[in-house]
Amino acid sequence: MESIPTGERVVRGVDFNGHVGEGNTGDEEVMGKFGVKERNLEGQMVVDFAKRMDMAVVNTYFQKREEHRVTYKSGGRRRPVDYILCRRGNLKEISDCKVVVGESVARQHRIVVCRMTLMVCKTKRSKIEIEKKTKWWKLKKEECSEEFRQKLRQALGGQVVLADDWETTAEIIREKGAGCVIWKEEKREGDLVVE
Repeated sequence: MESIPTGERVVRGVDFNGHVGEGNTGDEEVMGKFGVKERNLEGQMVVDFAKRMDMAVVNTYFQKREEHRVTYKSGGRRRPVDYILCRRGNLKEISDCKVVVGESVARQHRIVVCRMTLMVCKTKRSKIEIEKKTKWWKLKKEECSEEFRQKLRQALGGQVVLADDWETTAEIIREKGAGCVIWKEEKREGDLVVE
């Protein structure tokens, strides 16, 4: 976790085998108040990890019936031991978290799901962006076409057969074409792009 940049969105779903317990007194920054039963040593380690990594225990922020909070059922034991953690700054993007009743990953473990609405930041490009375009249609003129052929032959070292590497050949053609054919500068309005 320490190697992941702080600006990146992180959501972790893990079987911690711990019980974070109900209530959040003293741990309000990483837990909601809708846990189950009492906290054990492993649960305290989950809470400490969340504090150290600036994360939140998502399961505890949503009020659900106990059936939708319990992830482990075996014999008479019913406990939430599987948790979803996310960065605290992204907690507002999560609108729900619950256990899917009737579905299980292993015999005793049930699936925990959360619903996220990803906030996408939009940035605007500069008002007017100048884009250079090559006027390839100018090659229809005989003098321009002949100049282009000569420059292209020189660049290819007099070869008649083109290289197998299309990227190299295309780059040479663009470069030599730009030298013969006049550039056209176009102004266009910037548009919104997704970051």
